[in-house]
Amino acid sequence: MNARSFLAALSSAGPALSLLIPLGGAVLLLSFTGSMVLEQAAIEALIKIVAVVGLYIFIGNSGIMSFGHVAFMAIGAYAAAWQTCCEMLKPIVMSGLPDILLRNTVPNFPASLASGALAAVAALAAGLVILRLNGIAASIASFALLFIINVVYSNADRYTQGVGSIVGLPTYVTPMVGYAWVCVTVACALLYQTSRFGLALRASREDEPAARAAGVNVYLQRLIAFVISAAFLGIAGALYGSLLGTISVDTFFLDMTFMLIAMLVIGGVRSLSGAVAGVVVISTVVELFRRLQGGVDIGGFAISMPAGAQGVALALFMLAMLIFRRGGLVGDREIDWVGPLLRQLAGRSISGTTDASAPRRPF
Repeated sequence: MNARSFLAALSSAGPALSLLIPLGGAVLLLSFTGSMVLEQAAIEALIKIVAVVGLYIFIGNSGIMSFGHVAFMAIGAYAAAWQTCCEMLKPIVMSGLPDILLRNTVPNFPASLASGALAAVAALAAGLVILRLNGIAASIASFALLFIINVVYSNADRYTQGVGSIVGLPTYVTPMVGYAWVCVTVACALLYQTSRFGLALRASREDEPAARAAGVNVYLQRLIAFVISAAFLGIAGALYGSLLGTISVDTFFLDMTFMLIAMLVIGGVRSLSGAVAGVVVISTVVELFRRLQGGVDIGGFAISMPAGAQGVALALFMLAMLIFRRGGLVGDREIDWVGPLLRQLAGRSISGTTDASAPRRPF
């Protein structure tokens, strides 16, 4: 493959590179600050990018709003805890686990993959039922799934510690680990949306009867996206548990659900770039108001905002976005500044080369 072909092929990944390069630069700059608070906030934002891009794979391509995907985060988080929690604690807080899990500890990376796989299997079982419905009925059914998982895990005392918290999880997620998972998730989301499966699902989103008439199996395409999406939510749950070092059932319930959906809606439901942009913007707003609530010293004056100001500010920001920009920050477009640049470089490589075998023109 010559330089021109390589640049032309790489330009197709322009939307992903346009997102990942700035994020990588931000993570690199963060490493020079030495601030643990900023590092924790950045890791949390990166994990939420994995989760929100996972949401986008199903919601953005199918047009069906799912309120139950955080249930797959819970499944992934507890699956990771079963594998990675210390062997001394497992018989005490998770005595119902099989002996192979009680007596062994799985490394973090394969544990995260296994957690995503378990979430995908659960999504397959749930999706076979939920995706037979359409529109608001499917959304309500997914919301019911969230409550079912919450109730089941809250009462599975021998496996999940019930409504209590599981502690002692290894905290291995660093900014670079989080960024690596973001790269994998964004790349997979772009590959899916440009594949025939993604194109078929978006066709059903725009005009379902026409898509069916063209031979698209809408039910199967939705199920495929549902399972892929759940796998990344499961991985995000495993990463989130590792960030906190502890998990509880309430961690993955309504608060997390509405936060992730707000990030996707504000960024742009129909855009991969919007999914990432929504997380960055909302995480910045939340962190800013979190600091203001804790108090900031400006010119010798201590300024602090009342408790709950963060939630009010986020709600007002969402309301303003829904009123003035219903399509979100990005709308249905993709941010792509790398692709045109690479195509321009490929064009220059053509004009700058000559064919030695071509006949020379006489003087």
